[in-house]
Amino acid sequence: MEVTADNQSPSSSDVDVTPRGASSAVLRALQLIQYDDSDSKLQAAKEIRRLTKTSQRCRRLLAEAVIPLVSMLRVGSPQSHHESALLALLNLAVKDERNKMSIVEAGALDHVIRFLQSENINLQESATAALLTLSASISNKPIIGTSGAIPLLVNILKHGTTQAKVDAVMALSNLSTYTDNLTVIIETDPVPSVVTLLKSSKRSSKMAEKCCSVIESMVGFDEGRTALAAEDGGILAVVEVLENGTRQAREHAVGALLTICESDRCKYRELILKEGVIPGLLELTVQGTQKSQTKAQTLLRLLRETPYPRSEFQPDTLENIVCNIISQIDGDEQSSKAKKMLAEMVQVSMEQSLRHLQQRALICDNQILPIKNLGTLYLAARRAHTVLSILCIYSLSWHDNLYLGGKGISRSVEV
Repeated sequence: MEVTADNQSPSSSDVDVTPRGASSAVLRALQLIQYDDSDSKLQAAKEIRRLTKTSQRCRRLLAEAVIPLVSMLRVGSPQSHHESALLALLNLAVKDERNKMSIVEAGALDHVIRFLQSENINLQESATAALLTLSASISNKPIIGTSGAIPLLVNILKHGTTQAKVDAVMALSNLSTYTDNLTVIIETDPVPSVVTLLKSSKRSSKMAEKCCSVIESMVGFDEGRTALAAEDGGILAVVEVLENGTRQAREHAVGALLTICESDRCKYRELILKEGVIPGLLELTVQGTQKSQTKAQTLLRLLRETPYPRSEFQPDTLENIVCNIISQIDGDEQSSKAKKMLAEMVQVSMEQSLRHLQQRALICDNQILPIKNLGTLYLAARRAHTVLSILCIYSLSWHDNLYLGGKGISRSVEV
């Protein structure tokens, strides 16, 4: 894996570190890789892997080793050669666009695909990592997309090791940025496996970010939206990333939810609302990237405007108050009015959350509560606290103090 515009390799460093005596070692490795005997080639592959682990300079100097290394991946080569050559090629490709292209042009892709189906776990993991790195190249994306690698990556998402699953979803994220690959990906039904991986990951992790990237691409298709809605906790997992993910992950998450809601508001509006998305969207309108802020505001408006008739006497709900805020804060209204409206939202949110908790407590009295229901209770209890945090953020953005119950509270919030 690597960091280009797409991903990072855990074996690489942001600082170019060239080993001492590298020049002579490079020359020796290039000589050994040309020898016919098996032992010399294996020694050369291991040395190339070592030299290129952290040195961009060595990756350039050893570029001519690509073709001999690819030849070591052939079916007739000793199995011990396969992994050593593959790992050497992987290091050569890190942060080097020309090497990425050269590796694919030399025919390595067919061998990598073969290794993805290997019963050798180490070889399968190395092949998945190689595909991740190669897929970071814009030139390689269409070639990989038509090579038959995508269904194998989705299969690894279902049955691979933990590390292989992480690399596979990151590779799919890279490949999904090329439009023609999207149809190939959606045909493999990746959403259930991606959601499973997302639910098992820390919401602020790079893996969660890449899972949401894939989900955002997939919900552009009806099959993707249906699959996400059908997964138990699928939309909730996306909402949780919207609340707690990295800035980029939150952008993917709000993008996915907006795409879903725009596709069929009657069908998906309530599904999104019931997962407690409003506080996270409010926070995103303040703290998110420019794209996130715009998408969050658009989604809030869509969630506000119910497709069904409303009663004139419908009481103010959290949703209505939020929508009033969104419609007012972009205008010329005074901050005092906006703060008053936000305070009302806090009050309603707290009352609704407490009533919900009380009802659930009565229902679950003398019963063992399932784990997934504990998550629902947690979400309800957290809602009031989250909205209070938003109130602080909005208050600070207007450079004023927050007053609750007649007592002034002035605090710093890291935004």
